[in-house]
Amino acid sequence: MNILITGGAGFIGSSLALQLIARGHSVTVLDNLSEQIHGADAETGSFLFQRIKDKVQFVKGDVCNEADWKKVLPGQDVVVHLAAETGTGQSMYLIRKYTDVNIGGTSLMLDLLANGNYDVKKVVIASSRAIYGEGRYKAGDGTYVYPGSRSKERLSAGKFDVEYKGDENLQLVATDEESKIHPTSVYGITKQVQEQMVMTVCPSIGVSPVAFRYQNVYGPGQSLKNPYTGILSIFSNLIKHNQSINIFEDGKESRDFVFIDDVVAATVAGIEMKEADGEVFNVGTGVATTVLEVAEALGNGYGNETSLQITGDFRVGDIRHNYADLTKIQQKLGFVPRVSFAEGIARFTAWVNEQEVALIDYTKSLNEMKSKGLMK
Repeated sequence: MNILITGGAGFIGSSLALQLIARGHSVTVLDNLSEQIHGADAETGSFLFQRIKDKVQFVKGDVCNEADWKKVLPGQDVVVHLAAETGTGQSMYLIRKYTDVNIGGTSLMLDLLANGNYDVKKVVIASSRAIYGEGRYKAGDGTYVYPGSRSKERLSAGKFDVEYKGDENLQLVATDEESKIHPTSVYGITKQVQEQMVMTVCPSIGVSPVAFRYQNVYGPGQSLKNPYTGILSIFSNLIKHNQSINIFEDGKESRDFVFIDDVVAATVAGIEMKEADGEVFNVGTGVATTVLEVAEALGNGYGNETSLQITGDFRVGDIRHNYADLTKIQQKLGFVPRVSFAEGIARFTAWVNEQEVALIDYTKSLNEMKSKGLMK
C-alpha cells in the first residue's frame, strides 16, 4: 500500500515508517522537523530524520497548511495521522498552538478528504491515554468510578491520591475503552477531539477510521532534546549530566510505559487488518509503573549514583494513575505486548549510552509553568 505518515520523522512515526517499508509498503512522510523535537539542525543532526530520509518520500511541511496536504494526499491508500503537539504541561499555556495544530490540522485533513477526490481508504489517528484523565477505580461498593481533576488546593496540601465524592479508599483498576473520557489538560482535550472527528467523519465519506489510544511510549530513538515531554528522556538527560532529579509529588504516581516496538506492532496491525476498521484501541502493557521506579531503573541502567529529590512539587493537569486494559486489542487484533519494562529500559539505556547527549534546558520548561501558576 501507499501510506502517508504525518509526523513521520518523529519517534513513533520514523519507527513505524521503517517497519512498513520492511513489510513492502511505500511510505510518504509529512513533517515540519520541529526544533523542540529534532533540535536546531534537524536536517543534518536529527537521529530520527537521518534514519528515514533516504528511505521514504519526504515532504517538509505543516499539517496546518492546506497546500502541504494537497502535495501528499494524492495516491495514498492509508493516512496515519501522528503529527501533533504533545506536551501535557506545555499545552496548558500554549493553548492556541495546541488547538491549531492538533484540532486544526486534523480538521483540515478531513475537510480535504470529504471534499476532494482522493484514494484514501483508511485513516489511523494517534489518540492518547490523556483523553481518560484520571484512570478507572473501584469504590468500596464494587462500582466503577472516575475521579475528576485533583484541585490545586488538595495538591498543595500534599494530598496526591484521588478521591471520589469524599471517598479516598479507591482501588485502581485498568482503564478500558468504555471508560469515561474526561481529560485534565488541553492536550488531552485536543486528542479527544481529534479522535472523535476522525471516528465520526470517516465513515460518512467511505473511509475506515482506526484510533489508537497510546499510553506512555518509550524506547531507542526517543527525542533526547525535548525538555517538555517524555520523563525517560528528561531523566536520562539529567542523569547523564550528573544533575539531580526532581521527583514530583511523592514519586508514587504511575503510568503504563509501552516500548516502541510494541506500539509499532499494534499500529501495523491497525493498518493492515480489516478487523481494526471502525474501532478504538488502547495500546499499552497493562502494567502500572511508578515515576520513582522509572528514575531508579534509569540510574541502574546508566550505572550512575543519581540524586533523587522527592519534593512534593506538582503540575496542574497531571494525573495520578492510569494503565490500560488490553482485552479489546488482544481479542480483535491479537496484540500482546512482548517487551517488559525491565527489557525495554535495558534496550533504551544501551541506546542512550551510544548517543551524544547535550544538556537540555529543563529548568526553563519548569520555570515557564511556574510563571503561569501551573506548577508548585
